[in-house]
Amino acid sequence: MRQNHFLSPTLRDVPSDAEVTSHQLMLRAGLIRQTASGVYSFLPLGLRALKKVENIVRDEMDQAGAQEVLMPAIQPAELWQESGRWQAYGPELMRFNDRHNREFALGPTHEEVITTLVRDDVKSYKKLPMTLYQIQTKFRDERRPRFGVLRSREFIMKDAYSFDTNQAGLDESYDKMYDAYTNVFTRCDLDFRAVVADSGAMGGKDTHEFMVLSSIGEDTIAYSDTSNYAANVEIAPVIANYEKSNEELLELEKFSTPELKTIDELTESLAISKEKLIKAVLFIVDEKPVLALVRGDHDVNDVKIKHYYEAKVVELASREQTLEFMNCEPGFIGPIKVTPVVEVIADKAIEAVVNGICGANEKDMHFKNVNPNRDFSVKAFIDLRFIIEGDLSPDGQGTIRFAEGIEVGHVFKLGTRYSESMGAQFLDENGKTQPMIMGCYGIGVTRTVAAVIEQHHDDKGIVWPKEVAPFDIHLIAVNLKDSDQKDLAETLYSQLKKNGYDVLFDDRNERPGVKFTDADLIGLPIRITIGKKANEGIVEVKNRKTTEVFEVTIDQLTSTISDILATLK
Repeated sequence: MRQNHFLSPTLRDVPSDAEVTSHQLMLRAGLIRQTASGVYSFLPLGLRALKKVENIVRDEMDQAGAQEVLMPAIQPAELWQESGRWQAYGPELMRFNDRHNREFALGPTHEEVITTLVRDDVKSYKKLPMTLYQIQTKFRDERRPRFGVLRSREFIMKDAYSFDTNQAGLDESYDKMYDAYTNVFTRCDLDFRAVVADSGAMGGKDTHEFMVLSSIGEDTIAYSDTSNYAANVEIAPVIANYEKSNEELLELEKFSTPELKTIDELTESLAISKEKLIKAVLFIVDEKPVLALVRGDHDVNDVKIKHYYEAKVVELASREQTLEFMNCEPGFIGPIKVTPVVEVIADKAIEAVVNGICGANEKDMHFKNVNPNRDFSVKAFIDLRFIIEGDLSPDGQGTIRFAEGIEVGHVFKLGTRYSESMGAQFLDENGKTQPMIMGCYGIGVTRTVAAVIEQHHDDKGIVWPKEVAPFDIHLIAVNLKDSDQKDLAETLYSQLKKNGYDVLFDDRNERPGVKFTDADLIGLPIRITIGKKANEGIVEVKNRKTTEVFEVTIDQLTSTISDILATLK
């Protein structure tokens, strides 16, 4: 590709609205341009990188035995209502009405559509197992689009769906996809972890997230410092023994705490440990009020609440709901003498609290000398809090440490979550009707491109891994007015393309400094510079990753390129 007429507008200054490195470099190197908040156009250079990732994904999916399909982005509301997700999915689902006032959504995922496709056309166990996938544009109405294409409202995703006759078959399909994902992200030269995760609105129970380690990651990984255990902090179980002190139980007493609403305000004013405080948080769980209790030094994990109740929707209660169910402003609520309509659950650590402090369900008032089971009742003491650094690892080996990660892939064992609600059945060997056993597997393709850049850059620009680079070689002629340089550049351009390399030929009428700066910014694996020694048949070759520069003759060029590429991932 000749750069003179190639749409690759580079920028010298860092855009003011770009917060993270990948967003900055994708804009500066001319990969993307913003059309609206969270909506981007991919320019030719960015699209080539995107296609490289797509090709890796497609290759690994095909090798795993999956079949490619393409489903519509526009989905009728009836399908989502049939699965029960029309309301449960939430405001991220982009909904609209057509001219006949029929309700539709722009697909954020395709469980409903794929289930109906297979339901209507696969009737016998003889056609199963089957895994279908697509690479397609998805839509989610993010409340706060940020970080460029890492959290956008329109993006490219690979989504795959497996259909099996039994759990053992699902386990095998899941393992194949897990291995394929490992291969995809390894080929993209990413430092990643597969972590135990929550399935969220997708449904299902067994699931892993593929997380690229990055300081700007919006997810936190809890991992053991001595074993291979890793999980999303949302789902990591807490394994802890809480010892109850043998101090004398004191008489319950209400006392005034004007304007002391937060845990920090209480501990500072009362000069007590956070471990003595009982934090009460009101949730609405499938329209039912639930008061969750944790120790003052812990935080309530709403995902664990959702799993305990097997709920569809768990939301933090609003001020109005708190007033309705607790007869009190937020900041002073507690578990003592709550109305029967409110169910109380507590973290296991609460059971060991002695003479604690909690809200009195009265403005500016708290109780002290609070003792669980004596002063209030709890439906169940369960693991209800977020794991924290220093906790025992759930596998019993080592202690927990935290790292940030960017989610680029997610695999789910859906089971019969969709097949039962939508009637996707097959006839088994005995002629008996059975629900299909499903799995779901997603890769954020645009996210993967950005994640690659987050991990592969230096102070001059992008440093592309070999398999993801938009081009293999950046060919630069320093002075095209010099006939020797121009002729050699044209010869090498043709020869390199014939040898199967993707070449970006900088044939622009620009100063050498501009060309070199753009080359480093764009970050292709190899730069070949044709300069003053062109008449001697000598060129300069730069390894973008190591920044090493070699002078080689034309006869040595092919072997030099091969040697450099062989060292790159």
